[in-house]
Amino acid sequence: MKHFRRCSRILILSLLVVTVFIPIGLLSYRLKHLNADASGGFEDLSIIKHRTEAQKLSAIKEDDDEFVKVPVQEVYKYPDHISAVSLTSPGENNSLSDPGDGVGVTYLSERNGTSDEAKEDYHQSQEEKSLSGVKDRSTPTRIQQHQTVQVGSRRVHDEKVKQMKDQVIRAKAYLTFAPPSSNSHFIKELKLRIKESERAIGDSTKDSDLSKRALQKMKAMGATLLKASQLYPDCSAMVKKLRAMTHNAEEQVLTLKNQTTFLVQLAGRTTPKGLHCLSMRLTAEYFSLQSDERELPNQHKVHDPNLFHFAVFSDNILASAVVVNSTVSVAREPEKVVFHVVTDSLNLPAMSMWFLLNPPGKATVQVQNVDNFEWLSTRYGAVLQKQDSLDSRYTSALNHLRFYLPDIFPFLKKIVLLDHDVVVQRDLTGLWSLNMKGKVNAAVETCQEGEPSFRRMDMYIDFTRPLVAQRFDANACTWAFGMNVFDLQVWRKRNLTGVYHKYLHLTC
Repeated sequence: MKHFRRCSRILILSLLVVTVFIPIGLLSYRLKHLNADASGGFEDLSIIKHRTEAQKLSAIKEDDDEFVKVPVQEVYKYPDHISAVSLTSPGENNSLSDPGDGVGVTYLSERNGTSDEAKEDYHQSQEEKSLSGVKDRSTPTRIQQHQTVQVGSRRVHDEKVKQMKDQVIRAKAYLTFAPPSSNSHFIKELKLRIKESERAIGDSTKDSDLSKRALQKMKAMGATLLKASQLYPDCSAMVKKLRAMTHNAEEQVLTLKNQTTFLVQLAGRTTPKGLHCLSMRLTAEYFSLQSDERELPNQHKVHDPNLFHFAVFSDNILASAVVVNSTVSVAREPEKVVFHVVTDSLNLPAMSMWFLLNPPGKATVQVQNVDNFEWLSTRYGAVLQKQDSLDSRYTSALNHLRFYLPDIFPFLKKIVLLDHDVVVQRDLTGLWSLNMKGKVNAAVETCQEGEPSFRRMDMYIDFTRPLVAQRFDANACTWAFGMNVFDLQVWRKRNLTGVYHKYLHLTC
């Protein structure tokens, strides 16, 4: 028995040697002869690769003049995948080699017919030539690639929020299709979904603000809207309702815009609390005076045409005081300076009391009430009522007084009009000796293009109207109203106030 087992083992080992080792030996012998034959009849694969690459490059070099331009070196595929190869900045020659080589090659992807190994070998061969150029262009390349990656990774962060809001709008539209007295189970369900969605949205502005429960509410609302579309399949009715809702929303937006504009203007012109208290205190002190104590000094000079007359139209007490005091402080002959301050009836007592308590040296100040100009209401009141504007700059009578200067000052020949936001730093009495060459107005020009003060007529007037386009030049420059010299005699001869009235009635 033992002898039989020993023989079996020897037989198995012999078969193992025959089936394993003999084929290995035969294979080694055959490969040896195969390599010998290949070395005598075939070239090395690397040689074939370099020869093929050289042939391709030479072909490109020969045909370079036949092509118009090298393709753009940037390829964008948005949003799933981005492939961008940009080795030059915009405006440079799109070539990887020196200009003298005459070769421009752009590797965009493996689909261009060049393997990765060929690209690597080519870059290595051109490394020394383009080293300096690559260094100069490395910074914009990195920035451009970084921006490209950011564009590719951009995602909408409020998609779910917008979708839930749209669902609420659709649900409200479906509610209007049901009869007013309807109290069906579906109507109750729809109202419940609207409340749940509005609560889930809350103040959320992006998807990350929404909770998991909100997403569940969105799915429930979607199922309810699906039922509604089956119950109310009339699409035309839905379109009409959505149009009506859009129109109402636009009307509300327009109303809110008008209110916002008014409130912004009101906030910009509202007197701060401290100044309001100042005006109240000055008004109280003014009415506590006797009638003869309310008279400002040197009122006999206000009609003397030989003096230097200035005019300020404002309801701002401190601003008017700054203009008056700065002008008088730099005047060479302050005793010849006369200021005409015109304000409204509300601020008249406080304005008068301020100059009674703070007289501007030797100069004369006259404070007038615009409401006492009865001729102004008859000429301008009807036009003022036609103007549909919320901006007080266009509706305030104080801003239109500058067109009635000859009527306000019938005894004067020349006057200087100052805005209440002006601070005078030099003597202005020399303006009375200015040769105006028969012109009515002398002002600081704003005709230098590129300057911050540059203004043109088309910036203020609507030249799409034929009446305006026929009578005015759109390219004519305007002037600043901060400081103006007016020759009232020439104004009266040309009846400019009448011309102003004519155009004012045509535009209203």
